[in-house]
Amino acid sequence: MKALGIDDAFIGRLVDTFYGRVLAHPELGPVFDARLSGRWPEHMEKMKSFWSSVAFRSGAYGGKPVQAHLGIANMSPELFPKWLALFAATLDDIAPNNDAKAWFMATADRIARSLTLSLFYNPALDDPALKRS
Repeated sequence: MKALGIDDAFIGRLVDTFYGRVLAHPELGPVFDARLSGRWPEHMEKMKSFWSSVAFRSGAYGGKPVQAHLGIANMSPELFPKWLALFAATLDDIAPNNDAKAWFMATADRIARSLTLSLFYNPALDDPALKRS
């Protein structure tokens, strides 16, 4: 990460900038704020710990992301591409270089795909009998 220009200060800036934009987003903001109202400082620290743990393989984060996202009102699979686009725009503005942006985007994409499958996947949709009908 050091070779990519990534340090704790960058992780903090990324999380602060990104979630500031999430709150201002017309679709993402209300979903996040409804869930986190009154708990934003704790969430921000948790996200900094999460991204630090992912980037530096530090083990600093011990949460359960899937369980944390279960039952969030008005969350839908259609919001994940919007989350990713906002994350990409944030990285366009603040990433120290293209390699850092590529690493964070690949990681964010894996996270979004994993959460989408965990939260919304319906195995019945892959049933060949259903596909024929």
